[in-house]
Amino acid sequence: MGVRPMRTAVVALAGVVALTACTTDEASPSPSPTTSVAAPSAPTVPSAPTGDQRGALTSREPVPDIDPAISALGATATRVVYRSTSGVDGGGSEVVGTVFTPAGPAPDGGRPVVTVGHGTTGVTDECAPSSSPTLLGTTNLVRPLLQRGYVVTVTDYQGLGTDGPHPYLEPDTAAYDLIDAVRAARNVVPDASTRWAAIGVSQGGQASWSAAEHADDYGDGLEFVGSANLSPAADLSGIVADGTVDPLSLPQKMFLPYLLEGLKVMHPELNPDDYMRGALAATPDVTLSCVVAKLPEKWTVATQLTPADTGPRTEADAERMRGWLEDIALPRNGAGGPMLVVVGDRDNLILPQWTSQAVDHACALGDVVEFDSRPGEGHADGRSVPGAVQWIADRFAGVPAPDTCPEGGTP
Repeated sequence: MGVRPMRTAVVALAGVVALTACTTDEASPSPSPTTSVAAPSAPTVPSAPTGDQRGALTSREPVPDIDPAISALGATATRVVYRSTSGVDGGGSEVVGTVFTPAGPAPDGGRPVVTVGHGTTGVTDECAPSSSPTLLGTTNLVRPLLQRGYVVTVTDYQGLGTDGPHPYLEPDTAAYDLIDAVRAARNVVPDASTRWAAIGVSQGGQASWSAAEHADDYGDGLEFVGSANLSPAADLSGIVADGTVDPLSLPQKMFLPYLLEGLKVMHPELNPDDYMRGALAATPDVTLSCVVAKLPEKWTVATQLTPADTGPRTEADAERMRGWLEDIALPRNGAGGPMLVVVGDRDNLILPQWTSQAVDHACALGDVVEFDSRPGEGHADGRSVPGAVQWIADRFAGVPAPDTCPEGGTP
């Protein structure tokens, strides 16, 4: 079905814009000269959960207003808050998620579990998928998995609907969120098995890939069968090449505020003014809103951008950003099971060659990877979902995973 050019552009922008709750520092009254003031103490970091505490539920409630397409399958949904671990400071955290239980009796051995990494929705609490009957569109991915009889669990990620900032694209946090969502699902569904797979799209594709890398350590006590990573944000260091962030595609420019805010959670010293200016920097209420919000305003910002609005001010700024992006790039370690990596060859947000190079590095680590570059498809194209679901079904069925690595890497 055809789409008008402006709507296509706005939808592309909507998939890549939103990332931070804005904060302001209020001036504190000056102490009188005779008053001694104790040095401020460092914030207390909650203890990380261990053993059965990981994925333990702190609350649960049925979701009566879930997407009718889910209810039509006879499935039920439960909103949970579960315990997990921060990849930023190593402390404990609480995460909101939604657990879906399919209709009918469980098979012998229990129901396999699929943990889903959703694409970018934003970073403020109102951008939490669990606040929406469709999980802000993620039920389109949940539905075919339920039709296969799997328990499906969708994390909101840390900082969406819970205290603290959302550490956007911090891979360890994302991995812990997905793996502990499996444990949370098993606390909701008694007949859920220990066998699990991951699937994710875009931001979620990075999360599912990282979950595969942590399956053997953080996923102890569970049986990992594989991850399907669709348009994954595996390695974005290519955004900074030859000391510049130009030329970027329009979706990449609109993505830049998210990226900077995610990096700022890990690197508080980051100054966004070193990397963006003009309308992009002047309208954070627009550029950092949830991706489904303020689309006309985002289009207005997009039409005002000039080449001078994006890019590091100095070579030192460029090198600093490149180092930060390399620090969070995947792969970091070998995966604990096979992976499917899918890209669209027309993706102008996460360039196919970036992901291809990441897959080459994974192959060099000895990973089993099926790399699928799909002609004519763009970023996070829904046409890749049926094949990914079948790939997961094959892993649960014990079918040997295809491996394109021995063919000499990616095209």
